[in-house]
Amino acid sequence: MSQLFALDIGTRSVVGVILEKDGDIYNVIDMISKEHKERSMVDGQIHNVMAVSEVIQDVKQELEQKHGPLTHVCVAAAGRALKTQQSQVTVNIGEQPLMSTEDVFHLELSAVQQAQYQLAEQHAKEATSTQYYCVGYSVTHYYLDDQDIGSLIDQQGDEATVDIIATFLPKVVVESLLAALQRANLEMEALTLEPIAAIQVLIPQSMRKLNVALVDIGAGTSDIAITKDGTVVAYGMVPKAGDEITEAISQAYLLDFHQAEQAKRQLIEQDVMEVEDILGFTTEVTVKDVVHQLHDTINGLSQAICNQIMALNQETPQAVMLVGGGSLTPHLSSYIANQLQLPTNRVAVRDIDAIKNLTGHEHLPHSPEFVTPIGIAIAAKQSPVHYISVTVNNRLVRLFDVKQLTIGDCLLAAGVEVKKLYGKPGMGLFVTFNGKPVTLPGTYGKAPSIYINGQLASLKDSIKHGDVIDVIPGENGETPDYTIEALTGPIDNKTVQLNGHDINLPAKLKQNDRLARLTDRLSDGDDIQWHSAQTIQDVLLKEETIDLNDATKPFEVQVNGQTIQVAPQQLKIKQNDRLAHLDDHVHDHDSISYEYMQSFTLKALIDQLEIQKHATVTVFYHNRPIELGTESNYMTRNGQPIHENELVYPDDIIHIEQSSQQSFIFQDLFRLIDLDLSDMKGKQFKLYRNGNDVGFSEPIQDGDQLSIEWFNVFDQESS
Repeated sequence: MSQLFALDIGTRSVVGVILEKDGDIYNVIDMISKEHKERSMVDGQIHNVMAVSEVIQDVKQELEQKHGPLTHVCVAAAGRALKTQQSQVTVNIGEQPLMSTEDVFHLELSAVQQAQYQLAEQHAKEATSTQYYCVGYSVTHYYLDDQDIGSLIDQQGDEATVDIIATFLPKVVVESLLAALQRANLEMEALTLEPIAAIQVLIPQSMRKLNVALVDIGAGTSDIAITKDGTVVAYGMVPKAGDEITEAISQAYLLDFHQAEQAKRQLIEQDVMEVEDILGFTTEVTVKDVVHQLHDTINGLSQAICNQIMALNQETPQAVMLVGGGSLTPHLSSYIANQLQLPTNRVAVRDIDAIKNLTGHEHLPHSPEFVTPIGIAIAAKQSPVHYISVTVNNRLVRLFDVKQLTIGDCLLAAGVEVKKLYGKPGMGLFVTFNGKPVTLPGTYGKAPSIYINGQLASLKDSIKHGDVIDVIPGENGETPDYTIEALTGPIDNKTVQLNGHDINLPAKLKQNDRLARLTDRLSDGDDIQWHSAQTIQDVLLKEETIDLNDATKPFEVQVNGQTIQVAPQQLKIKQNDRLAHLDDHVHDHDSISYEYMQSFTLKALIDQLEIQKHATVTVFYHNRPIELGTESNYMTRNGQPIHENELVYPDDIIHIEQSSQQSFIFQDLFRLIDLDLSDMKGKQFKLYRNGNDVGFSEPIQDGDQLSIEWFNVFDQESS
């Protein structure tokens, strides 16, 4: 059986409670409530540490007189002081290895720290200087290249992003709470949050799938917590509560604030209140009269609460639970039910009788204002936020352990910027490659060295009270040492055959317009040119006997005063036995051949120009075909006669004059036939064309039938 001592340090009073825990049963041993002598608490935050400490000491001493020394206490921070902040951080991972667990945790902590900065910036704009303790965070999303992803570990891409929601408490709230306890010779055993305390005892984990709003209406503020989907999904606060009703009673019935507070309590307990106003008149007022008189105030309080519930929940909850002294405001639950459009039995005031597994409370007032003190004791034991101290780089840091704390949490609390832990990448090289800018990154910065109690550790290692943490920032990266090969990759030289012998073609590589090699070092600002494609012209340039300027000139001659192009160039090229051009690309092991067209026969020129070289006819001599021809043209080259089988050279001047002879006579036949005249004595002959007797000068045409007939002179005379 263990004993629990808890304090509910509220705006109006300090409530001390001692419980004994026996298994799952909590037994109320004692409870004492004492009001503040002055307004030393405002909206749950201590404004006068000494005054609050005096009330704490009074409560403590009265309990100690009955139950012995009390040295440790469970307390709660006001829910209204709780701050949540969403944050998103994106990092470039395009040039780094796969994301490790440490990299992801580093990204998460960067997001938490950014959330802390965002809170600080908000308060800077509000002319405050609030600092915060991070009491927990949750990752809501990971993204890889803008795509939602379950985990970043071992992922690779261009950008990694994390969304987190972090929870903070103002340091001034926590520090003032610690200071007040220390003045009362009490050590904080555990810390919880007031909304968590009330929910812990009224809405157990098994009921949190229900969408329920819990409203703790105190004196100065109304704290709201929402459960849904098995967890507490939101916290909120309305700066209106029981004091609003007290002020309204004071105004309506001409009472000072203290008298109005007493009258309000009498009304709650007896359904009637008797008041004496500042003029000395005594009046008895019923609940019905008060509700009618204070309709606007009660309606305003309920409307503010309902608006906040809807803002947090985005819809009407299934039910609303009211606790705290302010929840006893007459007809408040009906107003809330009406404004949320809920049945009246779905909005209820809950007191300590609703706390399960609680005994010994029969002697206590059955009031909702005592739910939170008992909840603090139970919640602080079930879900405590322990206070621990560690040393970070010789600086003492206090943390509140709402989860398993890590070295990363300590660095956040110590204000060590997580982004600065890792060494910066070295300066890169900026070069131009084939006209395009290229960045060659420097080497990666080194990870920081982290030690806990002298032993090497990591950001995710857990810590305990009294640990000593030392952080040595990582070294920065260096400027890289690159060669040209880093841009081009490995390059193999090409080998081709040129007219039967091998030609080696190294890569065409230039560095700042100078020939370069793959192994040459790069410097910032270098201009690198590399062309992997090589042409037949590149091959021929290796052949010293070829003058490409002349070889690529066209083969031209002048014919009768007109320039004629015999060939587009004087060099004839073949690639793998196919005609090719100078700008054709070559490949490894290609076979290239070439030959000069340095001369051209006149006959070939005449054929190309389709000039008729001869006048010809075909006749039949005794039925045997004979072709008769004669030169029809007279030709000169550079003024000298030339035969058709002679050569023509570039830029020669050719003149072709057509012959005047265009017809043939019978006599031309004798140039092509053989006549045996040895035995012609005493004989005569006659010439026949197509059967007709003709003479030597008879014109003949293509296809004519020709013949020569011999006769003895004697026979001719006899006839």
